[in-house]
Amino acid sequence: MSVRVALWRHGQTAWNAEGRFQGQTDVELDDLGLAQARNAATMLARMGPTTIVSSDLARARRTADALASVAGLSVRLDPDLRETHGGSFQGLTGPEIRARFPDDWAAWVSGDPHVRPAGGESRYEVASRMLRAVLRAADEVKDGGLAVLATHGGAARLAVAQLIGLPLERVGALGVMSNTAWTLLEQRDWSQTERRDRPGPDGWVLVEHNARTLPEPVTIEEG
Repeated sequence: MSVRVALWRHGQTAWNAEGRFQGQTDVELDDLGLAQARNAATMLARMGPTTIVSSDLARARRTADALASVAGLSVRLDPDLRETHGGSFQGLTGPEIRARFPDDWAAWVSGDPHVRPAGGESRYEVASRMLRAVLRAADEVKDGGLAVLATHGGAARLAVAQLIGLPLERVGALGVMSNTAWTLLEQRDWSQTERRDRPGPDGWVLVEHNARTLPEPVTIEEG
């Protein structure tokens, strides 16, 4: 048997729609974000979650609550699942950041995992705390169980990189997560896996990334 973890990005906020760097600013879901959370929760519930853990920021908590109400589970809060603290970038759009902090922005987009954005957190720091949060949740799950972690897009990708052994400098190789999309990872027993299909460090395998809903099937009229 194995342990599964789904990293689930929160629903849309007004700042998402405006292209603002949210970081750890506590922005609520907008109406569309609430609808997205409810819709995604019905799909995640069918995957049989056994544990729900959430960032303590409101946009993630509200998203987690949607699943909890469907799955009949409680939500444990873990501040380690927060998004990257963006320092002075927070609340600004990309063009505003580039205009006000050109050097900081250039350093941030260089991909160096030890760079802090205008006094915020480095990717290395975020990846380290996210890894702790994921492993704590995995420890709560019995064989065959699923822990759903309501978190944030940037932080989630850093956690995935840590789990599968992808260098943090290359985290951009993982596509940006959509609102209420999830990434599923599974911890497998090395001894039960063929060498040509070996999992990453400590047995973690990336099963699917940025999953959400499938499009509605085309209706074919017979006759």
